Amino acid sequence: MAATAQITLAAALFLFSFSVAHSATDPNDLAVLNQFRKNLENAELLQWPANGDDPCGPPRWPHVFCTGDRVTQIQVQGLGLKGPLPENFNQLSKLFNIGLQKNEFSGKLPSFSGLSELKYAYLDYNKFDTIPSDFFDGLVNLEVMALDYNPLNATAGWSLPAALQGSAQLTNLTLMSSNLAGPLPEFLGSMSSLQVLRLSSNRLSGGIPESFRGSVLVQLWLNDQTVGMSGSIEIVSSMVSLTSLWLHGNHFSGRIPDNIGDLVSLQDLDLNGNDLVGLIPASLANMALSRLDLNNNHFMGPVPKFKTVNVTYESNPFCLPDAGALCSPAVMSLLEFLDGVNYPDRLVVSWSGNDPCKSWLGVGCDPSGKIITLNFPKYNLSGVLSPSIANLDSLTQIHLQSNNLSGLIPTNWTSLKSLTLLDVSENNLSPPVPNFSKSVNLVLGGNSLINSGSSGAPSSQNNSTSSPGSQSSPGSSSSTTGSDSSTPAHEPIAGKRVNKLYVIVAPVACFSALVCLVLPLSMYFCKRRRDRRPPPSSLVIHPRTPSDSDNAVKIVVADSTNRSATSLASTGAASINSSESHVIEAGNLVISVQVLRDVTKNFAPENELGRGGFGVVYKGELDDGTKIAVKRMEAGVISNKASDEFRSEIAVLSKVRHRHLVSLLGFCIEGNERILVYEYMSEGALSQHLFQWKKLQLEPLSWKRRLNIALDVARGMEYLHTLAHQSFIHRDLKPSNILLGDDFRAKVSDFGLVKLAPDGEKSVVTRLAGTFGYLAPEYAVTGKITTKADVFSFGVVLMELLTGMMALDDDRPEESQYLVAWFWQIKSSKEKLMAAVDPSLGMKEEISESISIIAELAGHCTAREPGQRPDMGHAVNVLASLVEKWKPLDDETEEYCGIDYSLPLNQLVKDWQEAEGKDMSYVDNLEDSKGSIPARPAGFADSFTSVDGR
Repeated sequence: MAATAQITLAAALFLFSFSVAHSATDPNDLAVLNQFRKNLENAELLQWPANGDDPCGPPRWPHVFCTGDRVTQIQVQGLGLKGPLPENFNQLSKLFNIGLQKNEFSGKLPSFSGLSELKYAYLDYNKFDTIPSDFFDGLVNLEVMALDYNPLNATAGWSLPAALQGSAQLTNLTLMSSNLAGPLPEFLGSMSSLQVLRLSSNRLSGGIPESFRGSVLVQLWLNDQTVGMSGSIEIVSSMVSLTSLWLHGNHFSGRIPDNIGDLVSLQDLDLNGNDLVGLIPASLANMALSRLDLNNNHFMGPVPKFKTVNVTYESNPFCLPDAGALCSPAVMSLLEFLDGVNYPDRLVVSWSGNDPCKSWLGVGCDPSGKIITLNFPKYNLSGVLSPSIANLDSLTQIHLQSNNLSGLIPTNWTSLKSLTLLDVSENNLSPPVPNFSKSVNLVLGGNSLINSGSSGAPSSQNNSTSSPGSQSSPGSSSSTTGSDSSTPAHEPIAGKRVNKLYVIVAPVACFSALVCLVLPLSMYFCKRRRDRRPPPSSLVIHPRTPSDSDNAVKIVVADSTNRSATSLASTGAASINSSESHVIEAGNLVISVQVLRDVTKNFAPENELGRGGFGVVYKGELDDGTKIAVKRMEAGVISNKASDEFRSEIAVLSKVRHRHLVSLLGFCIEGNERILVYEYMSEGALSQHLFQWKKLQLEPLSWKRRLNIALDVARGMEYLHTLAHQSFIHRDLKPSNILLGDDFRAKVSDFGLVKLAPDGEKSVVTRLAGTFGYLAPEYAVTGKITTKADVFSFGVVLMELLTGMMALDDDRPEESQYLVAWFWQIKSSKEKLMAAVDPSLGMKEEISESISIIAELAGHCTAREPGQRPDMGHAVNVLASLVEKWKPLDDETEEYCGIDYSLPLNQLVKDWQEAEGKDMSYVDNLEDSKGSIPARPAGFADSFTSVDGR
């Protein structure tokens, strides 16, 4: 018995000594970990033993995982670690999972070359600034690589090396906001295992490579490229596994492919802010997506009835705003012509609405509204001629000379009985030429294929093959142009016809030597105008309220660069000089002063909403109860400065439209009257809810509402900066210029100081304008401005949302009078930051993390150097992720008595229907989603939290 015990004890001691001997960490791995710790500024957060020499244990070091004596995982995500990684990091040759995300690692990334067993690499949300050229070499087992939100090679950018092709098992590649530059690499489309490719917010350019045709990608995010990708999106219709496709914020052009409906798994499609054109394909309208965003393109024709419930399509030149409404036959014929000539930008921008006689470029009409001329000489048209033109049976002249048209002249054009001139000279058209009537002056010179003696060349009857210069053009009517090839078609007289109503004409401002006609619109017209804008349902209060802090600090300082402007109050009928021609371009918004007197009860004092430096805002109400805001400039303050702002509001708001920018409904210039009309925002200015809520007896804004407001403003500013057809700088972003609607959704207002932004990163010198407290330092000192000046102002607004304090307040202690300077002093201390949070929020632990994130974003936005500030797209991404994650503090979950939540989903839904008494049959056939992201090993941190780049 004793001998047996001795043998057992000896065996136990042997096994113990064997275990100890084999738990000692590989010396090379230990050296890397020790260097890893040495490089950190705050290594204490790792809680690694100071004198430990065996990370693999026992006891093992926190955040380190081993197999035998080799380190296989390091998981330190979200610890706030600061410092560079060791250069010999790739000596951890058995590493297969690395989780470094959401820290502050910085400096140069070490090469990962040779980490042949690495499968999962999460390096996102750090501050790595350089990536070595051999980083991806030899990563033969790599499945997931996340490098999002690292400022890699910020100056020159970088591109994915061809060595990445060796990672044949790669399924997830996410490199959002990491300064990828240049064209999208061809080889990515050929990687057969790749399912998730997120490259949002980089500097990619060019088109989607042909290699992506038929790709098995499940998610493809190419949105918000600084340079902007371009070209056709036809290839994506072949990627039938896609569930999420984000292409917004680029310059993709052409049509949505007709076979887009082949993407049967697609759920989320975002095409916002591109240059896409044409009609919406029926196949897209019939797709039941979870979300579809078509905003801010150049889609034309009718709005289809979409099966997708969550669909938006604002800021497109549809013929009518209502889904399912049919365009006029003339519009559809002209759009078919436009399709044949490949949608030239010059025409796409001009052709909107349902009446081609209303200022459609190149289209001339007679007084009865019939199209009689098409005038497109030297328009650089390419493509073919459409037979649809034959449907415009009132045409008398067609000018298409000096373009790049090819193909045939449609035979059915001979049915145009009123046609007297067809000039298609200097093109590349082919024979045979149809046999037109002898009354048609047919000009064919300069078409080499037709004039080379080929079969089917025209006879000489009464037609001509002379050049444009030798033709004998018929006389022009008063509503058409002559035959001069450089003259555009007649622009119809403003006020000729409005929704088939008779109108009265009145003199208004026009070019200095001309007299224009303006529309004194009826109340019905105010209610029914739908060419571009839906009826107003919600108002904008532009003047600063007397209690706003900016009454004392509002500035507009003119300098030698500021041009002079003719006073709009100089004569009884104001004169508008040539610099004000944009007012005429927005002529379809003109409203008579009598209409506005009627809806405001002659500008009654009881309808006054606010009063500012340049005038008063009144509430108006239409016959149907719709409310509007009427901003009337006082005659005594119509200075050059006020006139400039008045014109700027019209110029900007008649060209841009976004759900988070206030809408201009119309304007009036009659005598000394200068009036702007806006949509009504029932909750007024953000400044009232932040700084005056007690005085006005309002409820203080919750943190959830403040986050939503910040996101709305960021999206509106992102549109102005990067997604609109031109880039604009607001110059006066602040809470009094942020208006809230019934649901507390925000819109940016007051565009009187807006400037066109220069191309690229260049600045423009302009007169100093804006409000102290919100002015970016480089703008205040030098007068040079870029979009980053607006980013600075946005950062100040974030600080105000956090603290409830105004940007400038002389009543505060001296050290905190200027909010930005004071905030920078306290933001790095969590204790001081939390003490500075608006007391009305009732500070709770649940919101502390998001408050810290907003404080950090506010700091970045107000960095002293403009190059250190993010663009608004980054702010949208940060805020969108917080809004999506946010949950109400109070548990308001409803209880559904009698429902067994352990039942299968289909049965649970049916029981729910019966309990609620509602028809929810549309969910009866729920199926498992297809193409989901591959699961990772249990315990691995999730690095794929959705970031909204819209």
